[in-house]
Amino acid sequence: MKKFLKISFIVVVIILFALVLRYFYKANNRPAEAFKTEKPFYTSIANKVVATGSLNPEEEVELKPQISGIVNDILVQEGDLVKKGDLIAKIRIVPNEQALNSASSRLNSARLTYENAKVVFNRNKSLYDKGVISEQDFENNKLSFEQAEESLDQAKNDYQIIKKGSISGGSEANTNIIAQISGTVLEIPVRVGDQVIQSNNFNAGTTIATIADMSKMIFEGTVDESEVGKIKEGEPIDVIIGALDEKKLPAKLNFIAPKGISDAAGAVQFTIKSDVEVDPNINIRAGYSANAEINIASKDSIFSIKESLVQFDRITEKPFVEVKQPDGTFKKQDVKLGISDGINVEIQDGLNPDDEIKVWNKITEQS
Repeated sequence: MKKFLKISFIVVVIILFALVLRYFYKANNRPAEAFKTEKPFYTSIANKVVATGSLNPEEEVELKPQISGIVNDILVQEGDLVKKGDLIAKIRIVPNEQALNSASSRLNSARLTYENAKVVFNRNKSLYDKGVISEQDFENNKLSFEQAEESLDQAKNDYQIIKKGSISGGSEANTNIIAQISGTVLEIPVRVGDQVIQSNNFNAGTTIATIADMSKMIFEGTVDESEVGKIKEGEPIDVIIGALDEKKLPAKLNFIAPKGISDAAGAVQFTIKSDVEVDPNINIRAGYSANAEINIASKDSIFSIKESLVQFDRITEKPFVEVKQPDGTFKKQDVKLGISDGINVEIQDGLNPDDEIKVWNKITEQS
């Protein structure tokens, strides 16, 4: 029994040893992996900062009523061109019934006071002309009459303002909505019959229409904190509008926010603004999404490779590539990098024009 176990053990060991030998034989005879290679080349590289944002009018005005009421008429449509002073809409006053009754009561009281003061004044004037009362008494009575007349006029005006929105003869100043600038009507958020609220110290009021000068546009976007230090105010930039087939508009950077704002991901963004030169032949619309490209460095005909070929040492974090040797193997080669545009990168030292650099995509046989 012991002899059988011993023989079985020896057989198992021999089989395992044979399997190990077979594995190493296949591993050593496995064909070498083939890799594509690319050579360095000369090209132009521009290092740019890209800001995302939108194109908006520099001058945009919201028209609000000076008195509450109902929209009685709208005389323009969205997209219409208007001039300063053009009539945009009309407001119909709907007076508060309680306020109107109070004003009417004050007007009647002031009228009664005035009529009584007038009778007394006429009687005392007759007595004064006859020398019955003194001049001082007459002057005091005249003053009372004039005060009653003034109170009556004030009560009339108050009643007229509550009922029609303004004193008699001047109601159009409040009930007519007039364009304050020349430009394009961007938005009319109200319709005929809508109730509107006046603009005052306690309420922003209802917007009747928004008008903007579309010939003066600005780009407003954000730049990451890692790149905001590379740009300066006054630099020329290109604003690219995707909705217009990547149309480029020249612009000038005129504002960089002194304070950054954290976004939802926790990154700090800085707002930038620039004046955009608008071609009158291009139909620009407010709110177009756009990107701004700010060129911070550029070089022509520089020794470069594709940035995807560059690797970084895990310990030293220094860049390197793998260069093909005469025997077909690859050797690690440290390189010194220059400017990059995200696709190509400048090689300042470490490579020769004839070097073949390993590409990390294996060549697969076509079936």
